Amino acid sequence: MSAVCGPPQSLLVLGGTSEIALATARRLVARRTRTVWLAGRPGPALDRAAGRLAALGADVRTVAFDALDPESHEAVLGKVFAEGAVDMVLLAFGVLGDQAQDEREPLRAVRVAATNYTGAVSAGLVAARALQDQGHGSLVVLSSVAAERARRSDFIYGSSKAGLDTFAQGLGDALYGTGVHVMVVRPGFVRTGGTAHLAPGPLSTTPEQVAAAVELGLRRGSETVWVPGALRPVMSLLRHAPRALFRRLPV
Repeated sequence: MSAVCGPPQSLLVLGGTSEIALATARRLVARRTRTVWLAGRPGPALDRAAGRLAALGADVRTVAFDALDPESHEAVLGKVFAEGAVDMVLLAFGVLGDQAQDEREPLRAVRVAATNYTGAVSAGLVAARALQDQGHGSLVVLSSVAAERARRSDFIYGSSKAGLDTFAQGLGDALYGTGVHVMVVRPGFVRTGGTAHLAPGPLSTTPEQVAAAVELGLRRGSETVWVPGALRPVMSLLRHAPRALFRRLPV
């Protein structure tokens, strides 16, 4: 079977309180998505997110999910897929961390890596197998332009996203021809509550702009989506810049 492209009828969000994920869910619900599963840590934030989507007319369900507990992922996601077909899985969890503190406290850095990479590998493989078993679906993975090249200012976060990005690309190749479509989304700086304390860089974006790019990517059957699109040539230049020059750039 061919992969499902375009707005899904059913959506599973891994990282159910992510501002980018919720903006994407709202956009898809406004199109044709009718069932939304929000997977995240139980609490008021997850309940509020579910309530707001339900107010838009979606059938919203929540499920307890912890990226740092990979041993539970198969059971948790299995519960969702047992309820019916899932057209799209949005892998949206992740933590930015604090570079200065994480360098001083290695266990904090490990937590960033374990959440953004190890947890994503586990959840991504479980979701991919479930999508493959049902014969169709899309797995959308939120990466970052930080994955493209290590920067002094965020190399711990960037390295975790680089691992995730490479994993997702390889998973897409492994699933090619199975009816499952993998799309990697690489936003630049996204202005959210979690980044409000940081100065937005050039070509910064919003959760709503990322959501629009995700929808367009689904319609096109894209494998990689840059947000905004102008980041693609910019990052190509930065990726190939000599290291001595790159160190002096204000990035």
